[in-house]
Amino acid sequence: MKVARFVLKIVALSLAAAAAVCAVIAYWDKLSELGGCAKARLQQKACASEYEDYEE
Repeated sequence: MKVARFVLKIVALSLAAAAAVCAVIAYWDKLSELGGCAKARLQQKACASEYEDYEE
């Protein structure tokens, strides 16, 4: 009985990992777009001008 539970746990873990991989593949375009936006925002903040907050 213990062996069957162990085997079922391994199968469940494998299926969960496969589902996670499928989700990443399915939403890859949205994830890469999100990463690109985050990268652009970080670069924009890093290169912000010292006098950007003053109004003219």
